[in-house]
Amino acid sequence: MSIQDNAKKLPIGRRIVRALRSLVGLKNDPIPVEHVKLNRSQYKNIWNAVSVSENDAKMAVSGYIDEDLYRQMGEGTRDMLQSYVGIGPDDVVLEIGAGVGRVGAALAPICKEWIGADVAENMLGHIRQRLAAFDNVRTVATSGFDLSAVPDASVDVVYSTVVFMHLEEWDRFNYIKEGFRILRPGGRMLVDNVDITSDLGWKFFEEHCAVPPFERPAQISKTSTPQELETYFKRAGYEAIEQVRAGLWIITYGRKPAAQEQPQEQPAEQQASSPAEEAQAAG
Repeated sequence: MSIQDNAKKLPIGRRIVRALRSLVGLKNDPIPVEHVKLNRSQYKNIWNAVSVSENDAKMAVSGYIDEDLYRQMGEGTRDMLQSYVGIGPDDVVLEIGAGVGRVGAALAPICKEWIGADVAENMLGHIRQRLAAFDNVRTVATSGFDLSAVPDASVDVVYSTVVFMHLEEWDRFNYIKEGFRILRPGGRMLVDNVDITSDLGWKFFEEHCAVPPFERPAQISKTSTPQELETYFKRAGYEAIEQVRAGLWIITYGRKPAAQEQPQEQPAEQQASSPAEEAQAAG
């Protein structure tokens, strides 16, 4: 499968790259000891701890608190999703790792329902406050490993952006499988992560290597290869899988196969007889 190169589809620039670097202690700021001691898979503890206040939460998920930049980045992600998977007025859309609702604020006006799913109850509280003006916004608390609170075949679009870097590989795959489960036939899913095979991604990886092993915070960012994400989508059952390189990022998206209609049996009196049956009837 070929990989498209398009650095214009994700709202990525120097400011957001610097912000991502700041999330993992690549500045001179000391790393809180409690973040180092936590196990990486303790997602709920980690993300509730860093999201008590709205500004704390914004810094934890993006590395900046400027509202104008938040709006611009949310609109950029909306445009990217529109370009690759489409968002329509009748679509129910779910975000995995919704944070404080940066993207939800841009999507809620153009879809039927936007569902913000996050492991941190603190994050969900910030979403409800920030997006209170929308009556089509709903929040769902997750375990950090699945979407068990969401029914099968109930969503049209699932996406996760700037989240997979914080997840273990097993959990990335499980969310892609869960996305497949909750999608309606023909539904679409999109994820992204830092692409270690790109020059920017390799630089990002090397900078993280510089963090001493026993000082790495539990949520330190980890990269992906295009092949990793493509494999997850294939193994989960998606079709029409596409990938796009966009600067630092590798974007992967696919579609859940449409339901195949089963041929309806004709009533007995309308069923065609075989030649042998017709000959027997004639005799």
